Amino acid sequence: MKTSKEALDSPGSSEFPEASVRPRRSVNMIAGTIGHFVEWYDWYIYGLLAAVFSGQIFPSDSAFASLVAALLTYAVGFVVRPFSGIIISPLADRFGRRLILTLSISGMALGALIIALTPSFATIGYAAPVLFLVARILQGISAGTEQQSAIAFMVEHAPANRRGLFGSFSNMASGLATLAATGGAAMVTSAFAPADLAAFGWRIPFLVGGVLGVVGLVMRARADETPEFEASALVDQKSAWARLMDLLREHPKALLQAAALSAPAVAYYTWATFLPTYAKLTTGRDLSSTLAGSVIGLALLVIIVPICGYLSDRIGRRKIFPIIGAIGMIALFYPLLLLLNQPGFGVYVLVSASGWVVLGIWQAVYPTIQAELFPAAVRVSGIGFAHQIVIAVFGGTAPLIAAAFVGAGQPMYVAVYMIAIVALSLIVYFTLPETGSRTGRATVAPADPEVLKGEHLISETASSGIRTHGSKP
Repeated sequence: MKTSKEALDSPGSSEFPEASVRPRRSVNMIAGTIGHFVEWYDWYIYGLLAAVFSGQIFPSDSAFASLVAALLTYAVGFVVRPFSGIIISPLADRFGRRLILTLSISGMALGALIIALTPSFATIGYAAPVLFLVARILQGISAGTEQQSAIAFMVEHAPANRRGLFGSFSNMASGLATLAATGGAAMVTSAFAPADLAAFGWRIPFLVGGVLGVVGLVMRARADETPEFEASALVDQKSAWARLMDLLREHPKALLQAAALSAPAVAYYTWATFLPTYAKLTTGRDLSSTLAGSVIGLALLVIIVPICGYLSDRIGRRKIFPIIGAIGMIALFYPLLLLLNQPGFGVYVLVSASGWVVLGIWQAVYPTIQAELFPAAVRVSGIGFAHQIVIAVFGGTAPLIAAAFVGAGQPMYVAVYMIAIVALSLIVYFTLPETGSRTGRATVAPADPEVLKGEHLISETASSGIRTHGSKP
């Protein structure tokens, strides 16, 4: 991989960055997508299997109390996320997206391995929940830096007229991760007898996640830095703290819009990590069958996301997301959870799949819109500041609040809660600019003079190097 300095010093590096990046674009997209997949696989598997291992790690007088303790530990990772997002994201704007992405996947994989290998409470006592807490903190720090860095990485490597499609790959990867985590949870819950599942079977998906993390780490270490970062870094060499201050002072409206774009995560996390448990608690459905049903629904999500991302490059971002997706969530969530009271595996599949369809419309385009709201010098900081705070407040607490509603005998309040947050977000969506463009716009943001100036400097220096190298002494 060449840094911008190496590229400038190399004879024959004309037309930087496009000519040097294009042959490796597929490599960079794979590195970003696979790494993102591993990150979120490790994240989601905890919520899906919390009901299984809670009694082993967080023993209590009741199974429900053990589950709440496990979900509280799950929520700790979300609490850490905004601090990580605020503190570390500016470092990605200062030192590069690739470095932060490599570090983030290392922490996520380590957390998964700690969870997989921690002995039960009966064996090591309170050290077991403490180790789980440490693992979740590690994963929270990693997740707090992952999303926004991956979005910037994917969109900045994309061709100008395919940013919606390439940006959708990040959430397609998270959808695949949710699908893989749900499928893994379904396999172990159906393959092992209850006693064996509780004793060791639940550890297998976490172990797989740790091993996959090593693969993702190697891929990311071999990836290229993005052209927009390298161009911007030549012009803007401010400290990470100065970038954060610039963000807060110059982009308050974009921060609010980015936060609203992330807010429906309350529904995503409820659907992804708690819907199978919700069905088990409210209707007595078997957990293995609900997990299998969720796999079918998630398959639709993985298909819908890149299709909508592709369409956003043709007809605009705002027309698909966020308005249509948000209206679909508001209209469907309550009747879907009400329908879940009816028996049958097919009913559960219908409920799960319908929710994932509207969530897929939302997921497809919001990463690209968020990237286009901010210039490159504060792009990761802007997305991270808004996204991680919202995720901590609404996403991380979603399963816990849903469990509390169920425990209080008011399961339909889960739908009311999700609808209320999405409805508030919808109000903000009408203020969004149309950031999509079918033209070959030179920068991700509609206006980014620092990137254009940096690319001009690179082009001038590269051309000068060619002339000097080719002239006769």
